[in-house]
Amino acid sequence: MNPDLVRLGFTPSFAGHFAALALTEGAPSRLPARVITEHRGAYRVHDGTIERWAVITGRLRHEAKSPLDMPAVGDWVVLDEMPDAEGRAVIQAILPRRTAFVRRAAGVDKKPQVVAANVDRVFLVASLNRDFSPRRLERYLALARESGADPVILLSKADLVDPGPAIEEASAVARGVPIHASSSMTGEGVELVRDYLKDNATGVLLGSSGVGKSTLINRLLGEDRLATSPVRDEDDKGRHTTVRRELVVLPSGGVVIDTPGMREIGLWDTGAGLDEAFDDVAALAATCRFSDCRHEKEPGCAVQKAVAEGALPAERVTSYKALQKEGERLEALSDNRSRAEIMRKNRVIARAVRAHAQMHKKRS
Repeated sequence: MNPDLVRLGFTPSFAGHFAALALTEGAPSRLPARVITEHRGAYRVHDGTIERWAVITGRLRHEAKSPLDMPAVGDWVVLDEMPDAEGRAVIQAILPRRTAFVRRAAGVDKKPQVVAANVDRVFLVASLNRDFSPRRLERYLALARESGADPVILLSKADLVDPGPAIEEASAVARGVPIHASSSMTGEGVELVRDYLKDNATGVLLGSSGVGKSTLINRLLGEDRLATSPVRDEDDKGRHTTVRRELVVLPSGGVVIDTPGMREIGLWDTGAGLDEAFDDVAALAATCRFSDCRHEKEPGCAVQKAVAEGALPAERVTSYKALQKEGERLEALSDNRSRAEIMRKNRVIARAVRAHAQMHKKRS
């Protein structure tokens, strides 16, 4: 394989998918490329040699059933080098994703948003100041587990605050997940992150604004390439310096995706990710007397028994149930939308049948 593509994270698996899709498309000008960033419907892609702007075909846009079917940062795509009328390359297909970090987008539409695709490591970055929240960390972990990538927790700004208490709190809610203190000012933890990205692995940094994601990437790059801003003194909140997701190739090997700070961490598909993030609660829930136990006042509830005995923190159970209910509401909403779409299609078909019948009647 092309070593320049390998540096971008291209693997034999992606090569196989590309060969199959490129053969299907049947044009000699096809080549693989990775999505670097997205801006207003256009995509910056890297083919291992150069970066260029690209757009998707009308067919790909028409066949997309949801935002999940559109290219996302980190995706590998089949690119047609032959430019369109505006000189842009054309994305003919998206290679199957190995992993995908998906959240419910902010706003009233509640549509899914692929934050990063084909990621090996999800770095959950939380500042050791007032930003740190075990409950927010649990939400991030549920999404990270569902993505299929391996989560790693980075507690930033260790030069300002003793990381000991936060590490203890994080360990209680992130069983089995590596937890590291880091500081972009002193360099603590930077080499650990670099080590996680060896062998051309892909990582994504997720967290609130001002926790130091872009600053950490600059340390990994060895230069101040990404814009950064200090947090506000009055509330330790960050400013939105990063405005879009961007994949960055590191000179030492590996790639990392920078993301804007997330004000909302809406779940999209809780699935197995929730039970993996709350494996202690899920294991107890499996032993409850009733399979549909809500872990409230039901007899034989193993979860409430563990809480009463002090073996399980009540706050953790409350968080688990809240995320579980959020997932159930989202599933119900999705079902309602599916039913509405089916009804809409049925109405369109019925109108077409009536119109055809009326036309046939007039002719006869």
